[in-house]
Amino acid sequence: MSEDAPIAPASAPLPRHVAIIMDGNGRWAKQRHRPRSYGHSRGVEAVRETVQAAGDLGVTCLTVFSFSTENWNRPKAEIGALFELMKHYVQADLESLHGRGVRIRIIGRRDDLDEDILEIIEKAEHRTRENRRFTLNIAFNYGGRDEIVRATQKLAQRVEAGELKPDDVSLDLFEGELDTAELPDVDLLIRTSGEQRISNFMLWQAAYAELVFMDVLWPDFTPKHLRDALDEFARRERRYGGVDAGAA
Repeated sequence: MSEDAPIAPASAPLPRHVAIIMDGNGRWAKQRHRPRSYGHSRGVEAVRETVQAAGDLGVTCLTVFSFSTENWNRPKAEIGALFELMKHYVQADLESLHGRGVRIRIIGRRDDLDEDILEIIEKAEHRTRENRRFTLNIAFNYGGRDEIVRATQKLAQRVEAGELKPDDVSLDLFEGELDTAELPDVDLLIRTSGEQRISNFMLWQAAYAELVFMDVLWPDFTPKHLRDALDEFARRERRYGGVDAGAA
């Protein structure tokens, strides 16, 4: 996807779906005696580089945590800045991403978003809906618990309407009501800034994800950091609750 010199290839096997908690914008700005909004702005540049690098390295699905349902507790000025950055990124990069075969999906609660941002979301998803080379999910106004509750409510409504019986509800049926329906589960979850928790992110989808915590603030995250995380993933042994056939 990149027109620049390619970065060194990552080790195989590669994860199909990578999710990133982009943490550390505020601390990055504070270290430079700048407002938090400056850190968020620089963080958008790291998003651009990461999306490009993910495709170059062979990843086909990337989810980035942009704004959580808990972020509404932040100062209004910071919330406003985050919303403006979201709108600007999607609008400014839409045609470039579309031209590179990127499908954009915005996951998260939408019923409390303003009409202007809903229009941008719908335009981006509609414009790129046929693309299959790479999927970029932007988790915006998203929380893992909220997503699970919303999926449960949809199934409960179908049961109440007589479309389903309670015993009909299965893992596959439940997954079909999630924001990430039709996408693979998360194989690799990365969190920057040195914090070691998943913060209500992709709780269902990351059930068997490999977790990699990196001691780098998000605006300083580079394609090399992504490659290092992919190399770490390749070294892990994934058993999904089973036992290694070679183990005693």
